[in-house]
Amino acid sequence: MKLQNKLMLGYVLVCVIPLSFVSAFIFQQSARGLEDSSEEFASLYTSQIRTTLNEFLKEYEEVTKSVLVDNDIIYSLGEARNLPFDELIDQRLAVQRLLMRVALLKSEMSSVMLVSRDNSVYQFSNSTNKINENALLAQKWYTRLRNSSETFFITGLHDRSYYEDNGEGAVVTAGRVLFSSDGAYAGMLLIDLDPFTLLQLDHEFIQARDKYGISVVITNLQQQIVYHSDAASGRISWKQVLDSGQEYIQDKKDKNHIVLLSSTSQGELFIKTEIPRSKLLKKINQIKGMTVIVILMSCLIITLFSFGLSYTITKPIKALRRSMKQAEVGQYLAIEKEQTGDEIGSLVHSYNKMIITIRTLIEDVYIGEIKQRQAKFIALQNQINPHMLYNTLESIRMKALVKDDDETADMIKILARMFRLTLNKEGRLHSVKHELEYTANYLQLQNIRFDNSFRLELNLPDEMLECSIIPLVFQPIVENSINHGFEDYSRIMTITIEGRWTEQGEMLFRITDDGAGMSLDKRAQLLAALDGAESHKYKLEDVNEQPEKGLGLQNIAERIKLHYGDRYYLTIVAGIQDGTSIEILIPSSGRDQG
Repeated sequence: MKLQNKLMLGYVLVCVIPLSFVSAFIFQQSARGLEDSSEEFASLYTSQIRTTLNEFLKEYEEVTKSVLVDNDIIYSLGEARNLPFDELIDQRLAVQRLLMRVALLKSEMSSVMLVSRDNSVYQFSNSTNKINENALLAQKWYTRLRNSSETFFITGLHDRSYYEDNGEGAVVTAGRVLFSSDGAYAGMLLIDLDPFTLLQLDHEFIQARDKYGISVVITNLQQQIVYHSDAASGRISWKQVLDSGQEYIQDKKDKNHIVLLSSTSQGELFIKTEIPRSKLLKKINQIKGMTVIVILMSCLIITLFSFGLSYTITKPIKALRRSMKQAEVGQYLAIEKEQTGDEIGSLVHSYNKMIITIRTLIEDVYIGEIKQRQAKFIALQNQINPHMLYNTLESIRMKALVKDDDETADMIKILARMFRLTLNKEGRLHSVKHELEYTANYLQLQNIRFDNSFRLELNLPDEMLECSIIPLVFQPIVENSINHGFEDYSRIMTITIEGRWTEQGEMLFRITDDGAGMSLDKRAQLLAALDGAESHKYKLEDVNEQPEKGLGLQNIAERIKLHYGDRYYLTIVAGIQDGTSIEILIPSSGRDQG
């Protein structure tokens, strides 16, 4: 992993991991605290409901007991004797006054009914809606109460089918079974109530109930629903409660609800309060969402900040690394950008001074080497006067002709041509054509020595002949082919020089012979030497170097890279079965590319 990535990742982890742990801990503590507070609130809520129901039961027990004052009238309703019409009227008026007095005790009573022991129904209602006596006496809940031993009772929710309007909705019936002084059944007082009137809660409690989705279910001793808060608030209809009553009574044994159970003081009614955790944790989930967003935004900001910080730290290091890689390939360039005053800036400053010193030393040594070679070349030229040399060779050739030694004369003539191509060329261009002529003359001399054992084939485009090239490139390679590839005089050895243009417009030469070739070890050794030509191109001339070593392949490769640049090369072509093939790549312009 790169240093910049390590710094950025390390900074992000150091910041994000503690932030995540702290946020998770705060969220868990907040959720636990909110749940505890909600349970306390639900307990308080249930406690108020229990208090309200106790007051309700106490009030209605007293209301139903109030009719016992007129117990004689009630018991007389069931006597099987014929009364005069006026007495019947008086009796009905007395019962009507009794029921009206009871109805006036509580304003929420919708209907008050009195059923005599002979199943006669007397009723008082604050509306015009009347009771169907037969339908009332046929109700299952009435039949059960008629046959039970309960005195004061609260029925479960039941429909309003015994009303003449057959209206929708449900009612709860509170009442009392009436007995005479001697304990005989005297009748039954029934009071129909809207279930909504069972609980008279404060406005704050109602708001809290709606906010947290609190559900309150009240049941009687017979496990019948007396009240359901969802139906009272309109979330569901009373018909749904009547049709699926048992479903609402069953306990939901899961972790998604908080359930609190309670009952009235005498055990007549049971209270079940349910709070969905999703409603309780809605606020904390919002906090959780905001926390996640804050963490993500913090991570993004931390990442950007750490990227900028790591980039600031690693930027000069990267520049130093690039400069060192350039120095590895011989380009000694200082880092010119302004550096900071920290340790890295001091390191870069010291590196720049070192690079400048190395470059100065290399330039001094290189220039000194060039001057030394120029001095040696000038000294050689001063020692060998070209005109004097040409005249001397011509005199020797003429004497050879006079003595009829034509072979010697031809050799001297060819040697003179080679000297003309190489001497006195300082500052002048040397073309591919000149290089080929020099090589051809050299091979002509060797044919005189070895009885025409060599053949030279040229295959180059005409326009390539006028391109410039450094001198003594082809001839040393041809000389190596003769020295190491020529086996015997039994066959003629062919040397081919080919040239073609590359896609980039560069000149690619290939010099191939069909001689003895070379072993794999020798080829590997030469390739290793050629690969090191780049690093040896600035190497000083070895004073102990043996003069017979001459201009070998490595020397040519070093001169190519020194003159044209590292892109260009001399190499041995692989895959040649017989003989050897050398490949040279140089630019077509012939100018110095280095």
